Amino acid sequence: MAHKITKLTVSDVRFPTSLEHHGSDAMHTDPDYSVAYVVIETESCMKGYGLTFTVGRGTEIVVCAVEALTGFVVGKSLEEIVSDFRGFYRLLTNDGQMRWIGPEKGVIQLATAALLNAVWDLWARTEGKPLWKLLVDMDPRKLVSCIDFRYITDALTEQEALGNVRTHTHTPTATMNRHTSLSLFNRLSDMLMKAQEGKDRREEHMLTEGYPAYTTSCAWLGYSDELLTQMCSDALNSGWTKFKVKVGADLKDDIRRCSLIRKLIGPNNTLMIDANQRWDVGEAITWVSELAQYKPVWIEEPTSPDDILGHATISKALAPLGIGVATGEQCHNRVMFKQFLQASALQFVQIDSCRLGSVNENLAVLLMAHKFQVPVCPHAGGVGLCELVQHLILFDYISVSASLHNRMCEYVDHLHEHFISPVVLRDTHYMPPKDPGYSCEMVESSVQRHQYPQGEVWRKLLNP
Repeated sequence: MAHKITKLTVSDVRFPTSLEHHGSDAMHTDPDYSVAYVVIETESCMKGYGLTFTVGRGTEIVVCAVEALTGFVVGKSLEEIVSDFRGFYRLLTNDGQMRWIGPEKGVIQLATAALLNAVWDLWARTEGKPLWKLLVDMDPRKLVSCIDFRYITDALTEQEALGNVRTHTHTPTATMNRHTSLSLFNRLSDMLMKAQEGKDRREEHMLTEGYPAYTTSCAWLGYSDELLTQMCSDALNSGWTKFKVKVGADLKDDIRRCSLIRKLIGPNNTLMIDANQRWDVGEAITWVSELAQYKPVWIEEPTSPDDILGHATISKALAPLGIGVATGEQCHNRVMFKQFLQASALQFVQIDSCRLGSVNENLAVLLMAHKFQVPVCPHAGGVGLCELVQHLILFDYISVSASLHNRMCEYVDHLHEHFISPVVLRDTHYMPPKDPGYSCEMVESSVQRHQYPQGEVWRKLLNP
């Protein structure tokens, strides 16, 4: 498994989704779904593919950050990296000079994610397995050794994490007294054995039934009522039962749109609303209270993604209404997730395969969410995100949470045709990928046509 890395290239690839308002929300009114797309080449001719998601302008800055990190990757072998993956993660995120423009957040963390996603893709390819299967089959000690526990040991230790992976249930917290810990252990002992024995059954369940999804594609904020009605009707006819609606720009407009969608989908189907960080804390509480009549399961990103205590205040205020708070797609790192969980500031954890530091950091969040018994419902609203995050949530169900209660993964029906191994949905469920790798590889002709600004698509748009 030497596979010495000899070359790394990164491309600015953008899709003009703003032309038809795909992806539009209260804060991002004209997104052009984009990626910083990484390809790593090796002496053995094996390649690894990775990406991080952006929404247009600024992708060139992420590309520059990837190029700045290239020297930490080229010249190393895959064996060298994965034999001390925690050390390699720290090498990328804690360089004595580079960390000043982070640390572990913003553009530099997006670039780190793109690089590490390519490394994980290469590793899975060399093992001949899709990434989710690589993780499920991995020895728990090896898996946990990929995680950087720095700054989160007050919430999750390496020993606890190892127990979580082995037994698929949560370990008593360090703050419990001795009697409570012993009592809980005794009550859980049978459950631990059952969870361990059920791992093969859960994997088979995923292979036959898939992981439940919800759709965001019907109700982007820029869609007209006519288009929204058509999209929802088509989705219902295709079997969808879980719908997310973008809100936050205008209350009267939100009331009209939520009323329309609730009437379309009926009283028994699931509705979520997403404000994409639009409101102040008090405004969020007032606004969502007005929309409570439409019975949303959650309000997503109600305020600044950095305001942990603000989210906690919103969570507490909306609890009597039966509305949870979901957030995480712009949560910088595992440390922020730790604090969100410790503060009971969210009821649904929304990991992102490209915002955090790749699989390594997402593993930490999955394990913390399991310990705090908060369901994970990944963010996937962007090009390539569905392809990537399906691997993480499959692993979570099979090897960590062992539960589908209150759990679903976002799906958007955009741009999958640009990937070699596009996501496969059957009866509104994600079907586990079969091809080796992390499903990151893009169709080369798509990459060439959509490179910014020199690709054919952009030459025509910029020079009509």
